[in-house]
Amino acid sequence: MAKAAPAEQLKLLELQGLDARLKSLSNRRRTLENDPRITDLEAALSVANGELGAAKLAVHDAEAELKRAEADVEQVATRIERDEARLNSGTGLSKDLVALQKDIASLNKRRSDLEDVELEVLERLDGLRERQAAQQSIVDDIQGSFGGIRAELDAALAEVAAEENEVARKRTSFASGLDTGMLAVYEKTLARRGVGAARLFHGTSEGSGMQLSPGDLAEIKAAAEDDIVFCPDSGCILVRSAEWV
Repeated sequence: MAKAAPAEQLKLLELQGLDARLKSLSNRRRTLENDPRITDLEAALSVANGELGAAKLAVHDAEAELKRAEADVEQVATRIERDEARLNSGTGLSKDLVALQKDIASLNKRRSDLEDVELEVLERLDGLRERQAAQQSIVDDIQGSFGGIRAELDAALAEVAAEENEVARKRTSFASGLDTGMLAVYEKTLARRGVGAARLFHGTSEGSGMQLSPGDLAEIKAAAEDDIVFCPDSGCILVRSAEWV
């Protein structure tokens, strides 16, 4: 059975206090790193960015369609201008001039139809641009919220990290002054059980929170003062003191 002086064993409670604080800080860090608000905002931002991409594509396609419509109108207008110049010159046979007048009338009808198409595309494009702007605003709002929460969490994580470093420094310094054999038993117990040491107080193990059975309690009380004894329920080292009986 491993042994350590009673006064040395009492020091394990302070070491356990430091380890408990480190464990609490580690849990706090994991909670911050897995803040559900970040997960929700990331999902919302992914959806919003997808819709923004679709809105931008629709605007791009409509702008291309508008350019084609404008080019068609311009092409017909150029032909009308050319034909009207020929007609106004008065040169050519009478039948050719009559045919030219009919062609101009047809082209004017064509231009009117194309201008209607151009206007429809332009109105649709205005609506699509408004939709894109609205979707961009949604993305900006989500990113703003994300940035605010991220900054809040980063600040909290920095505080946790600073305290972790300080507690770890204190633990290293404190552990270096402990009995090496006892410390080795403690470290092994901590790694296996999650709790390295706890008080035995009025028959109750503070490692498990359970009242020990009369048989277990009698066996522990019968052990030498420098024996390292363990909680039968939690498996941690039980630190005894005459004042706690």
